[in-house]
Amino acid sequence: MTCIHPTAIVDPGAQLGTDVEIGPYTIIGPHVVLGDHCHIMPQVHLDGWLTLGRECTVFPFASLGSQTQDKKFRGAKTTVTIGDRSVIREYVTINSGTNEGDLTAVGSDALIMACCHVAHQCIVGNGVIMANAAMLSGHVIVEDQATIGGMTGVHQFVRIGKMAMVGGCSKINQDVAPFMMVDGNPSRLIGLNSVGLERRGISADTCKSLKAALKCIFHDNLPVRDALARVRAEWPGIPEVDHLVTFIENSQRGVTR
Repeated sequence: MTCIHPTAIVDPGAQLGTDVEIGPYTIIGPHVVLGDHCHIMPQVHLDGWLTLGRECTVFPFASLGSQTQDKKFRGAKTTVTIGDRSVIREYVTINSGTNEGDLTAVGSDALIMACCHVAHQCIVGNGVIMANAAMLSGHVIVEDQATIGGMTGVHQFVRIGKMAMVGGCSKINQDVAPFMMVDGNPSRLIGLNSVGLERRGISADTCKSLKAALKCIFHDNLPVRDALARVRAEWPGIPEVDHLVTFIENSQRGVTR
């Protein structure tokens, strides 16, 4: 059964799934949708056109779906979605978008630790981990299963690739290539995220190919276009290598080296 604490304020327009638990002094706005088995702890603020999937947990003092901090906002209807089984820890802020129809999204099975910020129109993939006080500026894309270390700042429009690892206290102002480790201020490429890939079940042969591709792209002093063409030719048919090449080809801000 759904359990709402007597001190919580839940607008009649909010849509609650089955077996939802809402703690003391939590405030839920009229357009919020909560999936089944969500646990909303005390003193949480859920607002705007916000949708949470099944089995999400939101810890105290989080503010989700609130108005963007973008000064261009003029009252448009924008949405925030959070996937299934995601955990949102204390003092996290996830803001809505700026213009009509804009979307801010966090995928399923994400862990957003205390004091993190996800700004307007960010797209955060499935299985992403953001450690304490990691901050995403507007329009950032974080691909599936990436990890962002604590107290890291990510510049607007930057992309962080699949299964990448960003070290704590880093300044990220260019794209982070998939499967790689980046660290520092200014940030620099450290190498392949070998431990993370192993933990995610990526085979040793694939890791070997990614390491060879890394060398070709970042260390062999070839023009980027030539390096990517060589990688495609020498390691064809490997999905992770293909994804790495495509990601770099589509980079608008350049890739951290």
